[in-house]
Amino acid sequence: MADDSVDLLIIGGGITGAGIARDAALRGIRTALVDKADFGAGTSSNSSRLIHGGIRYLEEGDLRLVFEASHERRVLLRIAPHLVRPLEFLFPVYRGGRVSSWKLRAGMWLYDLLSLFRNVKWHRWLRAKKVHRVEPALRDRGLVGAAVYYDAQADDARLVLATMRSAARAGALVANYAEVTSLLKPDGRIRGAVVRDALSGATFTVRANVVVNATGPWSDAMRLLDDPHATPLLRPTKGAHVAVPRRRVTNEHAVTLFSPIDGRVMFVLPWGDLSYVGTTDTDADTSPDGLRVTAADVTYLLRSANAAFPDAHLAPADVVSAWAGLRPLLDPHGQLNPSQVSREHHIDESAHGLITIAGGKLTTYRIMGRDVVDRVSKRLHELDGRPQPKRPPTDREPLPGGEAADLTVLEEGARARGASDATAKHLVAYYGSEAAAVLNLVDRDRTLGAPIAAGRPEIWAEVTYVIEREMAMRVQDVLIRRLHLFYESRDQARDLVPAVVSRMKQLLDWDETREAEELRDYFNVVERLQAFRRLSKA
Repeated sequence: MADDSVDLLIIGGGITGAGIARDAALRGIRTALVDKADFGAGTSSNSSRLIHGGIRYLEEGDLRLVFEASHERRVLLRIAPHLVRPLEFLFPVYRGGRVSSWKLRAGMWLYDLLSLFRNVKWHRWLRAKKVHRVEPALRDRGLVGAAVYYDAQADDARLVLATMRSAARAGALVANYAEVTSLLKPDGRIRGAVVRDALSGATFTVRANVVVNATGPWSDAMRLLDDPHATPLLRPTKGAHVAVPRRRVTNEHAVTLFSPIDGRVMFVLPWGDLSYVGTTDTDADTSPDGLRVTAADVTYLLRSANAAFPDAHLAPADVVSAWAGLRPLLDPHGQLNPSQVSREHHIDESAHGLITIAGGKLTTYRIMGRDVVDRVSKRLHELDGRPQPKRPPTDREPLPGGEAADLTVLEEGARARGASDATAKHLVAYYGSEAAAVLNLVDRDRTLGAPIAAGRPEIWAEVTYVIEREMAMRVQDVLIRRLHLFYESRDQARDLVPAVVSRMKQLLDWDETREAEELRDYFNVVERLQAFRRLSKA
């Protein structure tokens, strides 16, 4: 990036920045992207892990957003079938509840209509007795019936990585742990940025014709680098989640419910051996860097889940892990409650030429990327008269790993190469058609086929793979965003850290100082996550 100027510099490596980079690179635009932390380390890996039409937006009358999101759900199911999978939801209705059965039925027909009746399946209605048979632990007092409908669940962090790798394959230059410290304005217009390598401390200059701010909840802070008097665009809201053992909840479906505390829509969702409950929607009272899950968040989520599943008796001690993201929503400059703030996106351009993308949601990231690159393409045409390239087929081009739609064939192939059934399913779910590349590492070194942890499907070859292919630079990158062991073990994989750090030390040529830093920083992250447990006891 520092050696040659680029057409486009994107600041921010979450799902929106990745989507912009992919679209731009596929149009032949010379593209660079930087992020001050790991790819997707912010909101994009701390979501509700849903790719959905947004059934609750029907109540707010936002039909255009539901239509757009329903289309994007269909696209992502096609281009990343290993990372975005259909999920059956059950939405119960109770006597005296906020939504009556006729209203929910009407909403479900509208939901199917807005997907042009091309969702995974059409919805159906279950009477109370059938609901009790298919979801026996659900509260049955006052139960009238339930709608069954379909959305999709995603591995949000890995969706970012796949999109970023697709951008890199198309020619984009991408760098994590590269922080923009100032913007270049040689002629009063923004022409690039000064970037600091967060791992080495070295500073570089990246020259660009156009700069895009895609930093999500950090967008207003980046705009202040451009203009100290910039008016805020965002009203960030906090979305917290907790994961608990699924055997405690015993939910068979993803369940949509109304919280008895404040009446907002929330979910209890299956995730392997866990169920996770989300999400809160409260105005943020902290900076994005200081966001934490609090004891109040945990209490709210567990009380809501216990109301829906009364035999669960969930308490803070049952929480395996928790996470929170900050939604970069547009500020309506009104008195709307947080759940009513629009999920639409908006493109802003400053007097100095900084293009900022704000708002939006995970499901519609591809549309956001397209709209931003349309603006960039127009700007480049105005600068030097170059033809504006056609939009690329981002809705048809598979993401890395998404080339094969039949995942069972991939699993059979992995088992045929010696992977256990659990490991075969895991590798295909994480890497899709690229699971074979992970097993190629095992062919060269059989010790890499050993499990990272006893009883778990992850194998040591994945540590090598995510460093070589997915730019994992720190132990947090490996255990949190690429392998998810941080979230799926009660101790946040503390016992595994020394061995993983040792392996990374060999692969990345770390010295003892760096090794000690990695251990210290990871355990600090664990302590911050687990702070709510101490507060809950107090």
